[in-house]
Amino acid sequence: MDFIIGRKAGMTQVFAPDGGPVPVTVVEVGPCTVVQRKTAEKDGYDAVQLGFLPRGEKGLSKAELGHFKKGGVQPFRVVREVPLTEADKDLQPGSVLDVTIFDRGDWVDVAGVTKGRGFQGVIKRHKFRGGPGGHGGMFDRLPGSMSASSFPSRIIKGKRLPGHMGAVQQTVQGLLVVDIQPDSNAILIRGAVPGPKNGIVLLRRSIRVKRIGLEKPKEQVRSMNPLKASKRAARGG
Repeated sequence: MDFIIGRKAGMTQVFAPDGGPVPVTVVEVGPCTVVQRKTAEKDGYDAVQLGFLPRGEKGLSKAELGHFKKGGVQPFRVVREVPLTEADKDLQPGSVLDVTIFDRGDWVDVAGVTKGRGFQGVIKRHKFRGGPGGHGGMFDRLPGSMSASSFPSRIIKGKRLPGHMGAVQQTVQGLLVVDIQPDSNAILIRGAVPGPKNGIVLLRRSIRVKRIGLEKPKEQVRSMNPLKASKRAARGG
């Protein structure tokens, strides 16, 4: 199986064999239960619905309760539908997936909803610099000129302006699995993943790495250049 649902637990760091720190994101992955199996004969395509984070029956509609009871599983807070491959055709309602579907050294893509920032100005939203702040300029954080007045006498579509920032679906591709911890259902992924702490994320085996033909990370060879060694020591690695 190439997909699984997880919950972002936070960030920390681990140390590489050479002693350098590696920033990682800890994701609580699964266990996920197959709620429904869709087939090409009945539904027109092959897929499964995965359930994550069990919940009680209170607050669910009769339709939702019937959906879970039909699959013979308990209700879940998070349900996601993911495609199937030929190797996963034996999955049926009630099957359980956990963190062991991935291994150390695998590459994954992580999709989640980014942090919501509300209504923001151009300085924070688009990284504008703003104008000079001294001598009474009164042009600290303004967006500046809007458009030409005579022609076209309107603001061009796509102009970067203040507005809603964050709370959008985003996928980060090609992240390395540094370690897995089956006892705590945790996976350590190098780098940052979208979303706040406790945010729901969807992990899949990286399609970008498959496309370029890279399966395992190449061994890093440290340069003996003394200038590069001093830079590594300055940043703690």
